[in-house]
Amino acid sequence: MIQSRFFEDYVPGETRETLGRTITETDIVLHAGQTGDFYPHHMDAEWCKTQPFQQRIAHGTLIFSVAVGMTAGSINPEAFSYGYDRLRFIKPVFISDTIRVRVTIKEKREHKKPNHGVVSELVEVFNQKSETVLACEHLLLVRKKS
Repeated sequence: MIQSRFFEDYVPGETRETLGRTITETDIVLHAGQTGDFYPHHMDAEWCKTQPFQQRIAHGTLIFSVAVGMTAGSINPEAFSYGYDRLRFIKPVFISDTIRVRVTIKEKREHKKPNHGVVSELVEVFNQKSETVLACEHLLLVRKKS
């Protein structure tokens, strides 16, 4: 679905939330293959039993990628992703954990391009226990109406 939304249309404090998605062993194996990150923390169940978490941990970059995909909704031809700031992996995500994402419009500011502004979204990822597992800021470069 295509939905035009201009800089002036964004309201600080506005939120949207996703449904849940369960992280599987297949997700972890595929991500390792795509990135080349085969560290034992993600791949070696027996080694992980000797570590503090006692089980394999999903790649932080996997959780980030899945969360970004979960928040993708309508196509806005007036905006595009300008990047991500302050990315933090706060708690580990394990096989069979279910994550959901909340996005909150944090702030709006001017950009050096006079016909655009920057919208900053706080992205928070939660597990099934409502614990924050990842947080970052998503920056959008958005065209102004005038």
